[in-house]
Parts: sequence; structure tokens; C-alpha cells
Amino acid sequence: MNRPPTAEVYRVDWVPGTDALHGICHCGAEHDTQEPVLMWQWMLSHPDHQEDDR
Repeated sequence: MNRPPTAEVYRVDWVPGTDALHGICHCGAEHDTQEPVLMWQWMLSHPDHQEDDR
């Protein structure tokens, strides 16, 4: 699936000392997971993010 280039910034940080990833979408929504693929699926689902269960 090809997507056009965007100016949005997506941020994924590794949480030191864990296997967790913390993602922040350009809209400000946040999400935690240990699976990189799930993180990117969540990021690219904007604006239809599921509610975060943090």
C-alpha cells in the first residue's frame, strides 16, 4: 500500500529497561505496546485510533 508523503511527525520511543515501546501520534494520542508492527498499525490508523488502555 503506497501512501503519499506527509508532514506529520510520528514518534516511537523505547522504554529503557523494558521491551516496551511508547508511541505518540502527530495528533497527540499516545499508545504503549511491545510489538513494533502493532505500534505502526496503531500510528497509521490515524484518526481512528482505538482508545488507549494505559
